[in-house]
Amino acid sequence: THWKHGGIVGVFGYGGGVIGRYCDQPEKFPGVAHFHTIRVNQPAGKYYTTEYLRKLCDLWDFRSSGLTNMHGSTGDIVFLGTRTEQLEEIFGTLTHEFERDLGGSGSNLRTPACCLGESRCEWTCYDTQELCYQLTMEYQDELHRPAFPYKFKFKFDGCPMGCVASIARSDMSFIGTWRDDIKIDQEAVAAYIGGELKPNAGAQEDDTPFDIQKEVIDLCPSQCMSLEDGKLVINN
Repeated sequence: THWKHGGIVGVFGYGGGVIGRYCDQPEKFPGVAHFHTIRVNQPAGKYYTTEYLRKLCDLWDFRSSGLTNMHGSTGDIVFLGTRTEQLEEIFGTLTHEFERDLGGSGSNLRTPACCLGESRCEWTCYDTQELCYQLTMEYQDELHRPAFPYKFKFKFDGCPMGCVASIARSDMSFIGTWRDDIKIDQEAVAAYIGGELKPNAGAQEDDTPFDIQKEVIDLCPSQCMSLEDGKLVINN
């Protein structure tokens, strides 16, 4: 089989989102004479309801092979294996009934992707989902009408831990960092040291006193913390 990027097949008005694939021996393998791929734009943070996932699976079972990939390296729900005459039917259902759009494919901006951000993670330094959504809306033309010499990717990491691997897997990385000095609740630190607050939310089975030097300061990879006169100090 051959992948055929770049408008060999597609839906009306779009240059991306559908990847054409044809068998070199259609008379021998008629069932895969056409086996096109459709990319469906994923929501920011990849949050789905079970209802929506069932609708996607029902659509793909009805119109095509039933094979999916959740998700491709770009992001996106990937529908694997359909025929040319089904493309507009699938696109119409996605856009008019499901209110979802195609993702990017070919030599264009690929669908932006982000980590869970403020919706779930205590480490995030900015609202990754909001920025991902806004830039997805801003660059719709670049997403669906390829005009680049090669693909281009945005990815949004809420913090330097990089759960979506934006540096490795995109061309333009957005990584959240601290903009000012780290804030320390010294009263809470003192309560942990004094035993008023139980370590690990009380999950420890024994009554071993909390040792801030052992449990926090010595475990810091950058050795940026110290305890001075009962106060936690961080070299920002």
